[in-house]
Amino acid sequence: MSIFNYKQRNNIVLVSIIVLGCFLLYALSELFSSILGAIVLFTIFRPFYMWMVEKKSLNSTLAALIIIFISLIVIVIPFLSLSIMVIGKIASINKESIHIDQWTAKIDAFTDKNLGQPHFAEDTLQKLGAYVADLFPSLLGSAANIILTLLVMYFLMYFMFTQMREFESGLLKYAPFREQHALKFAQALRDATYSNVLGQGIIAVTQGVLLAMGFYAFEIPDAIFWGVLGIFLSFLPVVGAPTMCIPASLIFFADGQNLKGVLLLAYGLLFIGNVDNALRVIINKRVGNTHPIISVIGVFIGIPLFGILGLVFGPVLLSYFLLLLEIYETNRLAADRLERIRTGMDM
Repeated sequence: MSIFNYKQRNNIVLVSIIVLGCFLLYALSELFSSILGAIVLFTIFRPFYMWMVEKKSLNSTLAALIIIFISLIVIVIPFLSLSIMVIGKIASINKESIHIDQWTAKIDAFTDKNLGQPHFAEDTLQKLGAYVADLFPSLLGSAANIILTLLVMYFLMYFMFTQMREFESGLLKYAPFREQHALKFAQALRDATYSNVLGQGIIAVTQGVLLAMGFYAFEIPDAIFWGVLGIFLSFLPVVGAPTMCIPASLIFFADGQNLKGVLLLAYGLLFIGNVDNALRVIINKRVGNTHPIISVIGVFIGIPLFGILGLVFGPVLLSYFLLLLEIYETNRLAADRLERIRTGMDM
């Protein structure tokens, strides 16, 4: 006769699953960006895949390949190209240090005279350099790592689509909550993904384009580069593209061009800032609402883990975590209610 009863055996199996699961997560940590990227792209393109397969009767393999091609052309290649452009431009700025020194000297003289901050521009530039170094580590590494990440991501996404029924059935089967809660979680997961990726992406591109147009109108050199940098900064709700107009305005003020400085500052903070707020209201109504606090904390969580991809993955992960907490609380309250009913019946 075994010394372990059924419950004890089950607990031993559960502990073994947890230990092995932690080991597997550690082993797959280098591919976590690929896994999360596949989940995000699957969530975004699932309605389009269903439309192609069910409405247009396309073969599932062909539909999956079409989605891979579209995501490469529309999302991955532009994102990598813009990132490489920013890195290359920052490297060239280091070579053109004379212009930077002139700008920082003018800004420092202005802030020293008016704000009592003699090293404002110099300190800000050092902090910005350190921040950018943290922002782009995944692209500063070898190209082989980037290719491997993309290959694994698309490999996973391909089978998610071609074996979608089995994939989603498995998720429902092994989900640690009831089916209706799992479906609710899936809907909330989709809304959170759309809000963080599509919604914030639209806002970021709009702000970057408006910033580039404004800089071009005010004859600021490299307007396109600053617009691209503004796209990335727009993922930071506290910073955002409009704040880039502040140092540019300070340069105008330091040169004695006060009218240009005031107009550029108003354009950035009032016009671009309000366009941002208007877009957020529209997008939140259509694709879901992500609280700015989630975006801010998510970015600070994501950047050390994923580099520039953390601008997107950080808020997404934090949203997923909060959704799981909500589902857990719903399950706990339901269990407590059933326990009270059962106790009352026993009495």
